[in-house]
Amino acid sequence: MKTMRIILAGQPNVGKSSLINAMSDSRLKVGNFGGVTVEKTEIKFKRHSHEIEMIDLPGTYSINGFSKEEKVAKNYLLNEDYDVVINVIDSTHLTRNLLLTLELQNLNKKMVIALNMYDEAKKEGIEIDVKQIEAITGIPTVAVSANTKEGIDELLDIVHSVFDNKNRIKSNTSYSDIIEEGIYNIKEFLDDKKYEYKDLDSREIAIRLLIEDKELFKTIHEEPIFMELQPLLLEALDKLYTYYETKDMSDIQSQEHHSIARGIRAETIKRIDKKQPKQFTKRIDNILINKFIGIPIFLFFMWGLFQLTFELGAIPMDYIDAGFGWLGDAVGQGISHEGLRSLIVDGIIAGVGAVVLFLPNIVILYIGIALLETTGYMSRVAFLLDGFFHKFGLHGKSFIPLVTGFGCSVPAYMATRTLKNEKDRLITLFIIGFMSCGAKLPVYVLFAGAFFAPEQAGNILFYIYITGALLGLVMAKILRLTAFKGEDEPFAMEMPKYRMPTLKLIYMIVSQKAWSYLRKAGTFILAATILIWFASNYPKTDTNNQLIQLENSYLGQIGKASEPFFEPLGFDWRLSVALETGLAAKEVVVATLGILYNVGDEADEESEQLLNAIKTQIPFATAVSFIVFVMIYLPCFAASMVFAKEAGGYKYLFYLFIFTTTIAWIMSFIAYNLAL
Repeated sequence: MKTMRIILAGQPNVGKSSLINAMSDSRLKVGNFGGVTVEKTEIKFKRHSHEIEMIDLPGTYSINGFSKEEKVAKNYLLNEDYDVVINVIDSTHLTRNLLLTLELQNLNKKMVIALNMYDEAKKEGIEIDVKQIEAITGIPTVAVSANTKEGIDELLDIVHSVFDNKNRIKSNTSYSDIIEEGIYNIKEFLDDKKYEYKDLDSREIAIRLLIEDKELFKTIHEEPIFMELQPLLLEALDKLYTYYETKDMSDIQSQEHHSIARGIRAETIKRIDKKQPKQFTKRIDNILINKFIGIPIFLFFMWGLFQLTFELGAIPMDYIDAGFGWLGDAVGQGISHEGLRSLIVDGIIAGVGAVVLFLPNIVILYIGIALLETTGYMSRVAFLLDGFFHKFGLHGKSFIPLVTGFGCSVPAYMATRTLKNEKDRLITLFIIGFMSCGAKLPVYVLFAGAFFAPEQAGNILFYIYITGALLGLVMAKILRLTAFKGEDEPFAMEMPKYRMPTLKLIYMIVSQKAWSYLRKAGTFILAATILIWFASNYPKTDTNNQLIQLENSYLGQIGKASEPFFEPLGFDWRLSVALETGLAAKEVVVATLGILYNVGDEADEESEQLLNAIKTQIPFATAVSFIVFVMIYLPCFAASMVFAKEAGGYKYLFYLFIFTTTIAWIMSFIAYNLAL
């Protein structure tokens, strides 16, 4: 007969004593823990061919508590031998009790959650989705009542099942994106090095490293792998310290556990008594995540953001445009060689200037998204949209990668790492491109400015972004029904406290992305504009007509060759070429248009000249079709490479190319014919 050692762990006043009494039929033995005057309650009985030894630990709010009872509980949990932990939770105070649950998970022991006082929770108007708690945490969960003995037999049966299962239960808990990013990078390194520690998998080792587990640090510090691991670990910790504004890891863990506990509670409690006192956060949440007005409020915020992006961004654009115009004139006057002057002025300065011109719009967009994220509002929106997303085969946690895609597709693809279900992750990866990234913004601003009055341009930007997002959701549903069939992943999004973001944090987030945009303009896009200038000026023809020269250039030949494919969409060879160069980087689309449409009155300001050329030479229906194609087709080269890595191979990149190109062509064809 096997002996099974079980311990009951929980916070004070959760009914552990009543529960152990209900399971033992009063066969209790009361004494003291060794060396201390702390009462120890234990029972022994036989069930299902097992001899059970069960010990009730002192109530503790945290494993790291300071009271004598908490120290006894911690010592037993960390140093004694036992087989299964029954974590007893007060169902009427779920959030607070889950804080200890999350700490117990880090012990990597076999564990069962007993939702005690379940009958009292019902009386108070609280309904808990037990199966959802189990799905989210990965821990078998049972609703019980020590008073009525409801669920006691089921609890003991599950404990037996967990004990007999040779595989250790692993946590399903997801952390905030900043922590998940660090876990993922360290896990990848450990997997590559095939590093092993006890019976932990690489993710569990990564988590312990991030929470600065002393025992693990002591072991790994003496091994050669630590020299390569240290820079990666320091980088992850520096990000955590900056984000949480503290270097106290226990404080960071506490904030994280509170966020996760609130998220689990929000996802699993179906109804709560409205007579309970409302806290400040809850009062705000009652408005911002209200099922009737929550989504309209979010859409209003996004509409306001795009209005600001266009209206405020237009102010410095004139100065930037004038600056590049002055620079082009000043440099051009000092160069006598016509070909070299054309390369530098019309190619480099004009091409890069056409991209840098939209930097203010990019910065405003990034500031808006950063504010929504750092205040804790985005997490609420993820929870709010969970039910809506389920209708399209996704769930709320997909919202974070998708909204990140409004800034840049590269971090958006990386953000899907927090999705544990492979099919959910692949669907999210495939539709991120429908969320228009910041690199597409210059194209939208250019065409909106050409065809709409300034007071309407912000609304047009909002419609473009929302249309792309809704189309992406429709495509997600199609993918769920066809290529990626399966059930949705259980969802629990952290509910962080509302906080005022610091200027330092906003500056760090926005400046990093702005400098990345400028570096791209000064390197990759610079090289692309030089290549485009060369392809548009050679081979030389015996004509002074710039348009004829362009049509017979290498660029013109490429555009003419692909024009039949794009002709049903209303595109001429120039728009076709702009789309093709946009595969390198979407900012290059504007640079290409700037070079190809750089004909006309030289006295005109450069941006005005391009706007007038687009307005007069491109029909409205063609412009609509072009915007739709840009909205949907394959992201830039850098993002495509990241997509291939995150999806699991280049075959998925091929599928993405076929998928997005087909949808882009069909939707552009429809838009073109509707706009005629």
